[in-house]
Amino acid sequence: MLPARAVAVGPDTTFIVLAPQGHSTAKAAARVAAAGGVVVATYDQIGVLVARSTNPAFQTAVAGAGVDSVASTTGLGAAVDDDTTVEVVDSAAQQATGDPTGEPLFSRQWDMTQIHVPQAHTVTTGSPNVVVGVLDSGISSTHPDLVTQIAKDKSASCIGGVADTTEAAWNPTTSDHGTHVAGTIAAAVNGVGVAGVAPGVKVASVKVVNDDGFIYPEAAVCGYLWAAEHGMQITNNSYFIDPWEFNCRNDERQRPVWIAVQRALRYSQGMGVLTVASAGNSNVDLQHKFVDSGSPNDGSFPVEDRTITGACLDLPAEAPGVVTVSAVGPTRLKSYYSSYGQGVVDVTAPGGDTRFRTGGAVSTSTDAVLSTTFNTVTKTNGWGYKQGTSMAGPHAAGVAALALSAHPDLTPAALATTLERTAEALPCPAGVYNPVPALSGYEATCTGGDRNGFYGAGEVDAYNAVR
Repeated sequence: MLPARAVAVGPDTTFIVLAPQGHSTAKAAARVAAAGGVVVATYDQIGVLVARSTNPAFQTAVAGAGVDSVASTTGLGAAVDDDTTVEVVDSAAQQATGDPTGEPLFSRQWDMTQIHVPQAHTVTTGSPNVVVGVLDSGISSTHPDLVTQIAKDKSASCIGGVADTTEAAWNPTTSDHGTHVAGTIAAAVNGVGVAGVAPGVKVASVKVVNDDGFIYPEAAVCGYLWAAEHGMQITNNSYFIDPWEFNCRNDERQRPVWIAVQRALRYSQGMGVLTVASAGNSNVDLQHKFVDSGSPNDGSFPVEDRTITGACLDLPAEAPGVVTVSAVGPTRLKSYYSSYGQGVVDVTAPGGDTRFRTGGAVSTSTDAVLSTTFNTVTKTNGWGYKQGTSMAGPHAAGVAALALSAHPDLTPAALATTLERTAEALPCPAGVYNPVPALSGYEATCTGGDRNGFYGAGEVDAYNAVR
């Protein structure tokens, strides 16, 4: 008898497998099994499978009837822009007043005053029936400003493309980025710490950032579907999907990811979810494509110069139907780092700008955004400053939550329109804009009129949105 032929074994690899949309994924699942793979998640709603295999020839072997395309997600994880906590502050508890201005640290929350949150709270602090999904690095379920705010029954980890609802799974492990974002949206008015934009609403932790700080496409797809199937009306997304900042649909490897994400976003929107996304911190004009010289950012391949065309999108920020948010600082001018783009940015919101006072020479931490934090080393909760469009997005998501609380019949499209219609228009700065001449590479030019590339329709306004 002849000895059994040795089968090549490679690294355990994750794949996105696309079946024809609108048809059963059964044929695709059968091909995965025949090719030596295992299906770990099935999303029949959008014709997407997440599979794992050690077969180095899996991508070729799985092709055939029932499979539109397949892509390995190795090297396609994008690092979350985990903005540094530039200062940690203490909170002295006091008796809750029900007024956000009575919170111990509210005097440092210039951002809330700037978008008229105290005035909005005289109308509504938000409805507990509104749930904002925080697709991020997890939310600390023990934080005193968040412990009453989390919809635990709607929280899950999507790492690996498979939902895990255990509380430990959706808590932060190596990054408190999601905890900071959640506090901006919904930190409680409870006499401790800070106030969120919409402290009456709930947030759900949908963990899509792994312990190495990367967001893989299968986690993002899982997150969008989880939010859609679990009654979330709004999601906040402060990341881009892919180690290359732009996902190109004419790239053979990236195209399946582009299609899977688009399918997931469309399904989510159809289920009543408004997707809010940050514009990014690269100070690039998203309207006019360029040469990307900073990708990939995950160390999987050498950084290369890559020509970005109209076929390339920053996902999810540039996906159809997504509300894209740029950042401003305390002067209501574009934050030096914020990306922008006429026809791409829909609104702007406070994200912090720690460099404008000194022209970029040194940082002023109190010009960043103060919110809830979690020290992942000591496992202690606290409050601290971060800056980035990651901090701007949750302000817009919080305002959207207030608007939906005041006007519960709004569809996602109508809610997006409300954010824009009630925003305060900000004019373009004249000429070439550069608030940080001490730093290189931060020049930018704004185009447009009342609606422009820096600010879209303008800065979100909580009071206008609820009136």
